Amino acid sequence: MDIRSTAPPYVPDPDQMALWPDVSGNAINGLGETKRRPPSPVYWHEPDTIPHGPLQNWFYGRYTQSPEVAAARARRQEIIDKPLPEVAPAQRVETPQRWVELVKEAGISFGADDVGVARMDPSWVFEGHEQRTWTWAIAIAVQHDYEALKTAPEDPAATEVVNQYGRALKVVKELTGWIRDQGWAAEEKGGPMAGSMVMIPAAIKAGFGELGRHGSMIHRTFGANFRLALVLTDLPLEETGQDVFGADDFCTRCRVCSDACPPQALSSEKQWVRGVQKWYVDFDKCLPFFNENKGCGICIAVCPWSRPGVAETLVKKMARRKARTG
Repeated sequence: MDIRSTAPPYVPDPDQMALWPDVSGNAINGLGETKRRPPSPVYWHEPDTIPHGPLQNWFYGRYTQSPEVAAARARRQEIIDKPLPEVAPAQRVETPQRWVELVKEAGISFGADDVGVARMDPSWVFEGHEQRTWTWAIAIAVQHDYEALKTAPEDPAATEVVNQYGRALKVVKELTGWIRDQGWAAEEKGGPMAGSMVMIPAAIKAGFGELGRHGSMIHRTFGANFRLALVLTDLPLEETGQDVFGADDFCTRCRVCSDACPPQALSSEKQWVRGVQKWYVDFDKCLPFFNENKGCGICIAVCPWSRPGVAETLVKKMARRKARTG
């Protein structure tokens, strides 16, 4: 792979690497596999259930010393621990289209910056995990404060990421409660713990944008500068539709994130991963630097799409390019 980085060569901490398991995280993720299969848990799961669990514990033990990050995590935990209401008797009858409108209005009122709906796909559930069969996945997005994020991998960026995970969780907890109050079962999914399913494919299908070279989504307004959470439900809904606006095409020409990546974890071309060709972040290269540098975030901070006001301009540029090339 033709990978270059403007950062100095990175050498992982030997104390961390002493915890590295015999199995490659890329192998667990399905790198190079041309057949479709469900994802396998690799990180952000209960540490005693995954080979890289000791590294996950090492990461948390290393950075709980930051008072700001610790406080943000404590606030997030309060949100996680807040109980949800029981499902009320169903009283309201609406069309699926109207329910989508109401869900979007409710999500925005609870603090979401975008809301979309996708039909639930069983292939999003992690291998070995049980997940109730739901019909719909409601995706919500919350935007980072770019001034904080662009300091990555320093403490202000790490704190901002945890804060937005907490805000996203707050939104989906309240939206889940709202749906239950309407008489429909629902459950929430938020990060950073992966839980029973992957969220990015659901968010792409719900219309939040395209996968970028850095392995994160690119939204037509927020760029890569946002976090995700989900609500799963059987409330009668309809899909809001995917949004393809040229970000993927842009990434084939742009090298900003890959050149800025200290461990050189971003490939210059798409890879086969569990039967799909897509942009892929080399887990074995990324994770040590991520763990040693406060969850990193450099790639999404330097992404041209993430800078305030730039995404809208790039969407127009890509539309003009498509019109010229057909």
